[in-house]
Amino acid sequence: MKAEADKIRIVEAALFSAGRPVSVEEICDAVNTGKKEVIKAITSLIGEYEARGGSRETAIEVSKAGDKYAMQLRAEYAEYGRKLSGMEVPKKLLKTAALIAYYQPVVQSEIKNMVGNRIYEHARELEELGFIKSKKYGRTKILEVTTYFYEYFGFDTTDRDKIKEYLKDKIKSQS
Repeated sequence: MKAEADKIRIVEAALFSAGRPVSVEEICDAVNTGKKEVIKAITSLIGEYEARGGSRETAIEVSKAGDKYAMQLRAEYAEYGRKLSGMEVPKKLLKTAALIAYYQPVVQSEIKNMVGNRIYEHARELEELGFIKSKKYGRTKILEVTTYFYEYFGFDTTDRDKIKEYLKDKIKSQS
């Protein structure tokens, strides 16, 4: 039984240290353990953190996004952690990212009307950071945020209407 608990804690340490969403394969490589055992450990951690979070014993959760897992702050506590964590996203990109999230899927030329020519640089940087994806659309591109955008900014949903409401409320409270 102790070996089982050790495997769970080893996977927990790997998730914590990653500081980003990671695949099961990445965890397997990092902890030198088989896929079945890693999945079992992750499932156990998800249940453990859900139980502890529901009773407000922890601000941390293990979440799944696509085929990756991340250890992160629960949405209701994320704002407190952001103040101390290093921000990967340069402030100059935040407005552009928020506009893309709000209007998505959106034609790049529409965002250009809002932020000007810097959209080209911002879109490239946001795509390099993994926050948006783009598809060719004639002479322009269609822009959308990625799953990583939702994870990074602590959204507990990918429902576009709920995100629009959230962003609207945030913008109003900032004004």
